[in-house]
Amino acid sequence: MKLLEKKVAIITGGSRGIGEAIVLKFAAEGCDVAFTYISDSSEPKAKAVEEKALALGVKAKAYKSNAGNFADCEAFVNQVIADFGTVDICVNNAGISKDNLLLRMTEQQWDDVMDINLKSVFNMTKQVMRPMMKAKNGSIINMSSVIGEMGNAGQSSYAASKAGVIGFTKSVAKEIGSRNIRCNAIAPGFVETDMTSYLQEGDAADKYKAGIPLQRFASGDDIANACLFLACDMGNYITGQVLSVCGGLNI
Repeated sequence: MKLLEKKVAIITGGSRGIGEAIVLKFAAEGCDVAFTYISDSSEPKAKAVEEKALALGVKAKAYKSNAGNFADCEAFVNQVIADFGTVDICVNNAGISKDNLLLRMTEQQWDDVMDINLKSVFNMTKQVMRPMMKAKNGSIINMSSVIGEMGNAGQSSYAASKAGVIGFTKSVAKEIGSRNIRCNAIAPGFVETDMTSYLQEGDAADKYKAGIPLQRFASGDDIANACLFLACDMGNYITGQVLSVCGGLNI
């Protein structure tokens, strides 16, 4: 039996990078998957991911939705329940970075990062709690970052948003644990995605890899495997925790 057979998962930001890896990992383990993309320009990529998931023999659908907008999230989750019947797993993966020194950072840059990285986690968790409470079962997985634990110059907004995810995760775990709903966070280090493409070549890559005990960046699959563990029954006594998947960067 596959690890997520007969489960339904929502993944925000599932059209590329870590999100795509999670969608396909879950689908390979028998999970029906509903995932979001944010813009018309992302639709072709989202549809391609949807086709890959469908080819694995599960139900899959991509939805255009802004995780940073409360009304969008409410409509999205209601539609998923109408289309799929329930929600067993929610992976709050949508995220952006707008790096800048604080002295130069604009209010809009700060707000954009907070909306997508932190407010989105509130928006989605608020919506999936009710069906999970009704079922007396569920797993919520929030994507934080090792930067939220360590901080980093030029990333105060990103670090603050991801640190906020950790505090939110621990609080929610205490609120809903009695309903058999688990809430955990994953804190990736440097991951090979479009967002980190500027770090993956030349001297910059060598510099960052030198500070990682495992001497490499993570792949999307490395993060998806951690999500799978927390989503499936192997992680059913784990809640309120932060799983750092960073190659030892935060030792």
